[in-house]
Amino acid sequence: MWNRIREWFRDRSARARLLRDFNYNARKAFIEGIVPTLLKAGVSKGCSSYRHQFSDWLKSGFRVQAFAGVELSKSDIINIGEVVLSENALVRTLVVLGFDTLEVHGDVGNYGCRWQLKDYIQLSY
Repeated sequence: MWNRIREWFRDRSARARLLRDFNYNARKAFIEGIVPTLLKAGVSKGCSSYRHQFSDWLKSGFRVQAFAGVELSKSDIINIGEVVLSENALVRTLVVLGFDTLEVHGDVGNYGCRWQLKDYIQLSY
């Protein structure tokens, strides 16, 4: 029982560290002019149909919000999602830490996109 409690807190700490590191690196890239849009990551409920064996019980969505000041097109949102999904180590880390859904949204408008993370893990058998 004690080991389960310790593991739960360890996972929470690792998730918080991942979010903190992602947001720090996103701010740094924006400030340095490497990327044109500021990104900020957080957690969300996720999509229940995307669940897998490692999914967190309550908050299984990794949500990225793009602060562009204008409504982003669908292709812009898809491009941001593809950049995140192209980082195989990041996707694997997200899955291990209980995330099952990647959500990308802009700061203006109601449109966003979702991806099922387990579809983007590059496994070799």
